[in-house]
Amino acid sequence: MRFRVFASTVAAFATIAFAPAISTNAHAAAVDQLQSFVSTVKSARGEFTQKQVKGQGDILKVAGTSSGTFAFARPGKFVWRYTKPYDQLLQADGQTLYIFDKDLNQVTERKLDGALGSSPAAILFGSNDFEKNFTIANGPTRDGVEWLELTPKSKDTQFERIGIGFKGGNLEAMELRDAFGNTTLLTFTNMQKNPSLPADTFRFVVPKGADVMKQ
Repeated sequence: MRFRVFASTVAAFATIAFAPAISTNAHAAAVDQLQSFVSTVKSARGEFTQKQVKGQGDILKVAGTSSGTFAFARPGKFVWRYTKPYDQLLQADGQTLYIFDKDLNQVTERKLDGALGSSPAAILFGSNDFEKNFTIANGPTRDGVEWLELTPKSKDTQFERIGIGFKGGNLEAMELRDAFGNTTLLTFTNMQKNPSLPADTFRFVVPKGADVMKQ
């Protein structure tokens, strides 16, 4: 597939190197914003831009950019659609994750189960027990955005570090660094919190003629 799998079994975000720790008060404010987000935002929809970044320190190079739309309803229901440069879809109905590659006309099905546990997807799509799965550390304030650094407690994840940026209670961005030193930056725009979503928003229908692979 031409896209990175989002959150171990779901999709990818990313990170650049974190600056020195901020003050306890600023960190507390960022923690409060995260706790407020996961407890009060039960559903949302919006747009995203994803950038793959390679390199270290000040020598960073954007290796690829993609964009699309998303919608989610906690816990475990979401639609994550890439529209540029390719049309590809990740969708979950709370029990099963469907990954559809339009060019190949191929669907991959996976049991969702606890796959969200220590993945970045848990922040957006899971329950609000993120402290069970992540260790939270101070992050920097950059351009008015307050950052947290989360480290998965589980070793069974492809991500080493997850950055989450909030501004005024709104989720602005996520940064991830994987075990191979690769980074990805996800920025969110036009996010609507707790919108009224149609009942069939998260019901996946296998496209006509598509090959289905179950894992």
